Amino acid sequence: MLALLAFTFTVGATTQGLVGMGVGMVGAPVTALVEPRLVPALLLWIALAMPVVTLSRDRHAIDWRGLAWAVPARIPGTAFGVLLVGWFSEREIGLFVGGMVLLSVALTVRAFRVPVNRVTLVGAGFTSGVTGTASSIGGPPIGLLYQHHDPAQIRSTLAVYFLAGAAFSLIGLGLSGQLESSTFWLAVLLLPCLVIGFVVSRLLHRVLPRHQLRAGVLLVCGLSATALLVRSALG
Repeated sequence: MLALLAFTFTVGATTQGLVGMGVGMVGAPVTALVEPRLVPALLLWIALAMPVVTLSRDRHAIDWRGLAWAVPARIPGTAFGVLLVGWFSEREIGLFVGGMVLLSVALTVRAFRVPVNRVTLVGAGFTSGVTGTASSIGGPPIGLLYQHHDPAQIRSTLAVYFLAGAAFSLIGLGLSGQLESSTFWLAVLLLPCLVIGFVVSRLLHRVLPRHQLRAGVLLVCGLSATALLVRSALG
């Protein structure tokens, strides 16, 4: 299990280093398949650490004005996400995670343009708070808004958002008694995978066409999410 998680988070970190998100979309379905009790806490600890690595390169391009609207909106979304974690079983959360990933993949494939304004930023921030806390997949709502922006701005803005959002979600889960120390130490054990993935992303940045990487990631995410949905549906 540890080897599979290490490989998964290395792939996710590589993806996030290239396109701004990926740890949650790649990691959540696999984590939920191998050990459902690790979702969403393990992904949130990873999501708290990964932005620190990303910002070591792209911190100059952060869209602070957009974050000023999106980050506060995540707080009420986080509260609602905490309620979902308390209300639903591991099986139901597995269905939710799988469905969220498939929906994210479908929206990403369509790649339609959404205007970036106060209304969409607040809506994306709230939605991301709900999904990020309940399933650890909070990137797609914000990523869809910024998908047509400069790559450096996408990576850096999402990194700051993930850092704040993961902190909110972990605080919410901690206050509700839904965090375990063992999950934190597992995340610490997996931290080298994030560094390795980030280094690999820098090596691939100049040689790998983005459309090929994007297609491969979407395929992996879609297959993982489908497997998780089938497993959760069958109980």
